[in-house]
Amino acid sequence: MTQDLPDFPPEAFAKHDRDPDPAFYAQPRFVTHIDAAAIGAVTDLYREIVPAGGDVLDLMSSWVSHLPDEVGYASVTGHGLNAAELAANPRLTRHFVQDLNAEPRLPLDTACVDAALICVSVQYLQRPVAVLSEIARVLRPGAPAVISFSNRCFPTKAVAIWTALDGAGHAQLVGLYLQRAGFTRVERRVLKPAGGPGDPVTAVIGRTAAA
Repeated sequence: MTQDLPDFPPEAFAKHDRDPDPAFYAQPRFVTHIDAAAIGAVTDLYREIVPAGGDVLDLMSSWVSHLPDEVGYASVTGHGLNAAELAANPRLTRHFVQDLNAEPRLPLDTACVDAALICVSVQYLQRPVAVLSEIARVLRPGAPAVISFSNRCFPTKAVAIWTALDGAGHAQLVGLYLQRAGFTRVERRVLKPAGGPGDPVTAVIGRTAAA
C-alpha cells in the first residue's frame, strides 16, 4: 500500500477495521459529517474555485455535494461506496460506485474534468498517491483538486497515519500526497480554524501545470 510513499512505515495506511470498505458503507447514511458552518465554508471555497459551467468530479461523495445552489455546471460526476446515497444527490448528473482502495483507476477519460473535489474523506484512502495521480490524469491542465477535511471521521476506517496526526499534520500530509501525485502547485487554506465554535475545516488545493 505504500509503494508510492516508500519512506512511510508499512503500517502507515493500515486501518483498525480491516474488513473491506464496501461492507462498512453498505447501509446509506443520510447525514452530514461536518456542521452547517463548516459546510458553508466549503461551499464558499467551491464558489470561488470551481468554475461555473465546468465539468466537476465529486469523489467520495454522498447524498450532498456542498456545491453552491446558485451555480450551474455542465456536469457533476459523483463517486462513492453507496449507490443509494449517490442516487439521492440532486447535484449529480451521473455517478459510479467503486472502492478506490481496491482499484484506484478512475473510469474517466484523460483531461475531461475542470475541478475534482474530495470533502472530509481523504483520511480513508490507503493508496492516496495512486488515487490523486488518477485525479491529475482526468483533470484538464491547470484545473484544481480541492481536498477539504476536518477533525471528524470514522476512526476505525481512517488510516493509521491520519489518526496519529493533528490538524497541521493532516494538511502537511495531504500536501505531500498531492506533490507525489504530480501536482506542481499546492496551496493550503484554513477555512475555519480549530479552537473556535463548531468544526474546523482546512482545504489543500493542488493544480497541475497549465497547458
